Amino acid sequence: MPQPLIGAVIGCGFFAQNQLHAWADLPGARIVALCDRDAVRLAETAARFDIARTYADAEAMFAAERLDFVDIATTVASHRPLVEMAARAGVHVICQKPFAANMADARAMVAAVEAAGKTLMVHENFRWQSAVRRVIEIVRSGELGEVFFGRVSFRSGFDVFSGQPYLAEGKRFIIEDLGIHTLDIARALFGDVVRMAATTRRINPAIKGEDVATMLLSHGSGATSVVDCSYATQRSPETFPESLIEIDGNKGSLRLDAGYRLVLADRVEDLSPPVLAWASRPWHNIQESVLIIQRHFLACIAAGIQPETSGKDNLQTLALVEAAYLSAAEGRMVELAAQ
Repeated sequence: MPQPLIGAVIGCGFFAQNQLHAWADLPGARIVALCDRDAVRLAETAARFDIARTYADAEAMFAAERLDFVDIATTVASHRPLVEMAARAGVHVICQKPFAANMADARAMVAAVEAAGKTLMVHENFRWQSAVRRVIEIVRSGELGEVFFGRVSFRSGFDVFSGQPYLAEGKRFIIEDLGIHTLDIARALFGDVVRMAATTRRINPAIKGEDVATMLLSHGSGATSVVDCSYATQRSPETFPESLIEIDGNKGSLRLDAGYRLVLADRVEDLSPPVLAWASRPWHNIQESVLIIQRHFLACIAAGIQPETSGKDNLQTLALVEAAYLSAAEGRMVELAAQ
């Protein structure tokens, strides 16, 4: 058996716990070090996962450790310095989304890791949820024929702020944090976007950013899609954190309904994801996707190929986020150029 790749995780917050559980389940990787500036959080996470070596400073960690890869699970403002630090250290990188605060930083990170000859993957996990992967597989197989319409919808009233309170503080919220996922699913299904329009609303007065967004996308493939997301929708039963999908093609139509129910022409499939040993409802579909995306990262390093959600690929998704905010602010359709 090949030796596992040696890795470290920077950031021990809410979502990083899922990433650490997934690394522990993957025999192709071994996490040997953790880094976080919060001493209590760092110590608790190290004890939980039995990781002996901890650091408050990432530069010191890179100097002391012999790493094959690093998993950057921090907030967006720290991504560029950490990714460039990893590139200088000559290690592969998987980085949490949103990848960058702006397109200039994103391009700089892609260039730095390319120059180092290493792999850069963005932890854009929604397209890696097993139910969504099944839909992508069907579309790419040609079973629906030429796709001309799609909808990717995420509507919920779930309190995401209790676990991630910083989300309530930013001037940007739902498009940057959640819409980025649904936009990326639309790209995976229908191809890159040539123009888009967006509207936004803030319904919850206790937050600073928008919590409702609706986006109309024209894809280079000829398909049109609607991508909508809301954290102000009162549903019963609550569907968090499911992405619901509708697709029309000239040979058939498909729906991914609530409860992971796939309806396709003459058949219905139950795409309910497993609840992993360390997972819990309702997060289990996202938690499973973390395992799947990290497995893909390791496989791409072994094969010497680019990940599906590489840093370079993610430039297209980030461009959609920027275009959505511009469209909503100026009330117009925005044209997109290749990134």
